[in-house]
Amino acid sequence: MVGTPLILAAAVGVAARSGAPVAGQTGMTMTSPYQVVLSAEERAALTARARSERRAHREVLRARIVLTAADGRSNAEIARRLGICIDTVRKWRARFCARGLSGLADRPRPGRRRTFDKTAEAEVKALACALPAETGVPLSRWSWTELAAEAVTRGLVPAISPSTVGRWLRADAIRPWRFRSWIFPRDPEFAVKAARVLDLYDRLWDGRPLGPDEYVLSADEKSQLQALHRRHSDLPPAPGRDRRQEFEYRRGGTLAYLAAYDIHAPRVFGRCAPTTGIAPFGKLVEQVMTTEPYASARRVFWIVDNGSSHNGARSIERIRAAWPTACLVHLPIHASWLNQVEIFFSIVQRKVIKPGDFADLDQLADRLLAFQDRYNATAEPFDWHFTRSSLDRMLERLAIHESLAA
Repeated sequence: MVGTPLILAAAVGVAARSGAPVAGQTGMTMTSPYQVVLSAEERAALTARARSERRAHREVLRARIVLTAADGRSNAEIARRLGICIDTVRKWRARFCARGLSGLADRPRPGRRRTFDKTAEAEVKALACALPAETGVPLSRWSWTELAAEAVTRGLVPAISPSTVGRWLRADAIRPWRFRSWIFPRDPEFAVKAARVLDLYDRLWDGRPLGPDEYVLSADEKSQLQALHRRHSDLPPAPGRDRRQEFEYRRGGTLAYLAAYDIHAPRVFGRCAPTTGIAPFGKLVEQVMTTEPYASARRVFWIVDNGSSHNGARSIERIRAAWPTACLVHLPIHASWLNQVEIFFSIVQRKVIKPGDFADLDQLADRLLAFQDRYNATAEPFDWHFTRSSLDRMLERLAIHESLAA
């Protein structure tokens, strides 16, 4: 008689799956022919679903229906407790009894028949990947609405909505209304110059590590900064309202902000001047080279672009004559993106310059220098990822592009 309860439980489980009435169950108000009896594994799985905060609501609800049904509740009572239709309870109780946990999944649905065939979809996507001007359309870029109209005009489809075009394009991440600019390196010594700068970022020069008394600075100028003064004061942000700024302004003049960024320290040295040029840049170099530890350094490398303030071999000789330990290193032409001080300038643009409202040039200059002190208090090296290996991969892609173009 020891095995009798196990045999009885197995028989109950089979009867529950088949929907047949179960004998011997008393004290239950069962009105459904489908009686739910759960194994320990099924109850654990359903309980986890019912308590889950990540699953879809429909899955949670179906698990709760079955668990409540297993407690002997009638369909009407379950519907009242869960706030759902009684037909929903009947449906998922019956499906569970028929197929177990797998019965709680959605059945495959045929869906609505395709309005457009695959060929039409491919032709519209191909149209989106072509420049409008090349197809005879006087536009610079496509929108969903314009693509839909052009597809109808060309007879690709008899009619189509912009939302359908948008759904097709989203499926392949095609965004013809957006664009990114690029520039092809034209400096014949691009690889050599870029590699030299990237080596300095890794504290290498001519294949040898830099010493502790050698420093690397990235320098440039941010010119034509305007002191724009709004006619009315800005309105600060408030709950449900962004900061507001009037459009009209008066011009208070322009100035230049010159900065040198120590790559490895890190720290920024900067100054403001009425304009850029050889003399203002020379004063920036003097400001740094008379400050320790650079004043007593063995070598200080200055990474600069090819601007007129520090362009060509003559600028190298000029800086070396004034400061024998200073070594000017030029970037390739049109490669300011390799200059780390440009990252600092982008921070200045976002945090100091925009949105612009300055009473005069003095206030603009004071704000720039005050921000510089604030930045230096917590400065950390930039998370720079473009290395010599990155440069090699880029040069390989350029070589492939040139070979295909030829």
